[in-house]
Amino acid sequence: MSENTYFKFTNSVIIVPLLAMLSIWTVYWVELRLRINLNEYGIYPQRVTGLKGIVLSPFIHGSLEHLYNNTIPLAVLSASLFYFYRSIALRVLLIGVLISGFFTWAVGRPSYHIGASSVIYLLASFIFFKGIFTKHYRLVALSLIVVFIYGSMLWYIFPVKDGISWEGHLGGFLAGLLLAFVLKAEMPPVKKYDWENEDYDEEADAFLRQFDENGNFIEKLPDKDIPEDTVQVNYHFKESKERDSLK
Repeated sequence: MSENTYFKFTNSVIIVPLLAMLSIWTVYWVELRLRINLNEYGIYPQRVTGLKGIVLSPFIHGSLEHLYNNTIPLAVLSASLFYFYRSIALRVLLIGVLISGFFTWAVGRPSYHIGASSVIYLLASFIFFKGIFTKHYRLVALSLIVVFIYGSMLWYIFPVKDGISWEGHLGGFLAGLLLAFVLKAEMPPVKKYDWENEDYDEEADAFLRQFDENGNFIEKLPDKDIPEDTVQVNYHFKESKERDSLK
C-alpha cells in the first residue's frame, strides 16, 4: 500500500478542529451573554464534586486572552492528529483527556483548573513522541515542526508563573507520552531496497557487474561480432589541461 493510504485527508481533519473551536467559543459566549461564571465546573482537586471538571474543564476559559491563546494550537494539533494518526486519534483524545484530568484532580492545588491547555499539551506531547518512536520520516519531520513551533510550552509544565495550571499542563504532557508509547498506530511499511534483503546476491546485480573487485569501472571493448554497417559509439574520458589550470 502507498503512504497515501495511511496519511489521508478525511472530513475529520476539518470537522474535529472546527467542533473544538466552536464549542469553547460558544461556552465563553454563553457566559458573557448570560453574565454567569462557569469556573465551578472546572477541576477542583481532591473533591468529589471536582471530578466533573475532568470532562467539562477543557470547554471553560477565564478570559478572552486565555481563549484566544488556546484556539489556534488546539485547531492545528487536532488536525495534525486526525490526519497522521486517524486510526487512533479518537482514542488519544478521549483517553488522554481522562488521564490528564485525573492527574490534575489528584495532584493539583486547591483551586478551579479550567481551559483546553491540558488538551493542547496532550496533543503536542503525543505527536512529538509518537513520531520519534515510529521513526517514519514524515512523522519525525512532524515531531520537529511541533518542537519548533510549540517547544517553548515545555517551561509551563513547571510552576513558573502564578495563575497557570501547570498541573494540567504536566498531566497532558505525561498522558501524551504514555499514549504514544502504548497505542499502536498503522504505519506504512518501510521500503527496502534489493541490497537490504538477506538473500541479496551481489554477483547477480547487473549494476555491480560493471565494476571489478577494487571498485573500478570495467571498460568493455567493442564486440568483434558486430556487423560492419552497425553504428557503435564508444566514450572515453580524457583529462583537460585547460580545466586543470582554472582557479
